[in-house]
Amino acid sequence: MSEQTDLKVMVVDDHPMWRDAVARDLAEAGFDVVATAGDGLQAVRRAQAASPDVLVLDLNLPGLPGVQVCKELVGANPALRVLVLSASGEHADVLEAVKSGATGYLLKSASTAELLDAVRRTAAGDAVFTPGLAGLVLGEYRRLATEPAPAAPDEPGAPQLTDRETEVLRLVAKGLSYKQIAERLVISHRTVQNHVQNTLGKLQLHNRVELVRYAIERGLDEG
Repeated sequence: MSEQTDLKVMVVDDHPMWRDAVARDLAEAGFDVVATAGDGLQAVRRAQAASPDVLVLDLNLPGLPGVQVCKELVGANPALRVLVLSASGEHADVLEAVKSGATGYLLKSASTAELLDAVRRTAAGDAVFTPGLAGLVLGEYRRLATEPAPAAPDEPGAPQLTDRETEVLRLVAKGLSYKQIAERLVISHRTVQNHVQNTLGKLQLHNRVELVRYAIERGLDEG
């Protein structure tokens, strides 16, 4: 419970009753709810001040759309985990959220237990999606991999990955969670996270979306 208590969470939603209920459920479960916000601009300001580990974010916000909030905050702090909690299951909304840097996407029809589990897993670095959406996102990763990449990290002189970093990257590209990778390689969850962060830094990538795209472009998801 102490590890969970150390997790700082912020809730952003423009409906006060819903926002308060989610914040209350998280606090009662032992999370440290450091801030809430009801619009996009307020969310950016308060998140920058409160430095949450996980941002539970609605997409439909006044002032600044949720995807823009996500893009700004993750761009400024790549370590921030964003779990979108939305009433919309539209594929376009899901993909836009992922492209903006969201780690996961949960529908508001989820139960409290599912929400709490999603926040825990999001904090741990897992990509958490409402059932049925994970395949959609992986398909989008593959589609993006057919488009020209914005950078070419494998040009001569580019940083080289270690064998273990490449191994972790291959499993990330196959859609495994950090926990599954840790079990497969018989290493700790934190070690997997460290390898991923080191790989992001070496390749000058910003999030899991770009990392998976990089791996699929090089065929690391095959075999």
